[in-house]
Amino acid sequence: MTLSLPTIVIITIICYFGLLMTVGYIASRGSDSATFFTGNRRAPWPIVAFAMVGATISGVTFISVPGMVAAKGYAYLQMVLGFIVGYVVIAFVLVPLFYKRNLVSIYGYLEGRFGSATYHSGAWFFFISKMLGSSVRFFVVCAVLQLLVFGPLDIPFAINVVATIALIWLYTAQGGVKTLIWTDVLKSFCLIASVVLCIYFVARNLGFGFGEMCSAIADHPSSQMFFFDDPKAGTYFWKQFLAGVFMAIATNGLDQDMMQRNLACRSSRQSQKNMIVSGVTQFFVIALFLLLGTLLLIFLDSNGIALPAKSDDIFGMVATHPSMPIVVGILFVLGLISSAYSAAGSALTSLTTSFTIDILGAQRSGDDARLTRTRKIVHPAMSAVMGAVIIAFYYLSDQDAISAVYTLASYTYGPILGLFAFGLACRRPVRDRYVPWVCVASPGAAWLTQWALLTYCGYETSFELLIINALYTMAGMALLSSRPSASAAADHQ
Repeated sequence: MTLSLPTIVIITIICYFGLLMTVGYIASRGSDSATFFTGNRRAPWPIVAFAMVGATISGVTFISVPGMVAAKGYAYLQMVLGFIVGYVVIAFVLVPLFYKRNLVSIYGYLEGRFGSATYHSGAWFFFISKMLGSSVRFFVVCAVLQLLVFGPLDIPFAINVVATIALIWLYTAQGGVKTLIWTDVLKSFCLIASVVLCIYFVARNLGFGFGEMCSAIADHPSSQMFFFDDPKAGTYFWKQFLAGVFMAIATNGLDQDMMQRNLACRSSRQSQKNMIVSGVTQFFVIALFLLLGTLLLIFLDSNGIALPAKSDDIFGMVATHPSMPIVVGILFVLGLISSAYSAAGSALTSLTTSFTIDILGAQRSGDDARLTRTRKIVHPAMSAVMGAVIIAFYYLSDQDAISAVYTLASYTYGPILGLFAFGLACRRPVRDRYVPWVCVASPGAAWLTQWALLTYCGYETSFELLIINALYTMAGMALLSSRPSASAAADHQ
């Protein structure tokens, strides 16, 4: 009996989710609030490093990166090279700072440095950034599941989202960070195995051996990696590289979601090792996705298939093509759901942590039972908000998802990057109560700058918009600053 595609997808999801719940159950035994928020700071760094490979790769990466080679070649690797430099900065500047202060939420630094208004500004911008970014990432996965499963079964998209979010809430409800680390290990293994095996099966379908595959990829126009010819273009090397440095710092080093894994290591030194190893490893994993993208384009061309309207659809189109063995479709679904469930689960945990600790201040009472009660109320609330945002994106999205994620990050992480950069680079105190106005105004000023550069100079602003945004925030902080007292200077040191 031949199984239908929706049935295959459902079986794959059930099997993976059963494995995910098993790993989550084992990891969450004996957990408490400290386990949920920091993993008790007992995680071995090699495990965290391998887990971080999966943590940085979402369903958007799995879907969008192979497809983006059609228009942008391997330009994304220029940005990933910048990521590595950014991880070095995180490892040797931010990690020691966060460990020294024994922070549960990294935004606690802003309160000690500037005051409560700045602290809450950073926390709220993280909340908005993570909620929007995670929703875009997870929206892509829900859209694919709607196409493959829920649509053919006449199930509305809203039901698809609610059911999937409920599954994610279920496996993260107890173990928190500790559970995330071990499920990210599972995710990393599934992702790498999926993309390697998909490369193998697509190459075999095309009749390529290993040498022929390498030659075909190298000769294909989509395999261009470096772009030095047009400084005004969005793919220009130095724009991509510098944006990658600061994007890594903002979306990893200043992101509660990512840093809570690193802060789960036993010491600052081990966390630094984890950052460097995971950063270098990420480069090679992203390269695999791009190599797969070129093979997908070769497959479409050799079969006379036109490119779909949205590049995000290329991988799924080839994986489910009748000429492909069914195992490719299964691998596609496995890689997709493993990246999606883990990424959304980590986002829910970090959003719960930040909202409980930073915005509600539930830890200030010193009552662990009250902290646990608050966290258990906030966690499903975050799930509901994420589901609502995903449904909204379903009706509003019109660009490839990886670009949407980094464009949003450029606007929402800019003020966070500016706050931390000013705090680390300058000893001056600021008029704390006015800082929220600076954080709100900076993205607007960055947007106007982007528009003016394109309109009057023909300059296409890429993800360096993040740097512009952060500079406006730092300039605003400088205007609010005054000379430090001797005691304030000593405290900053």
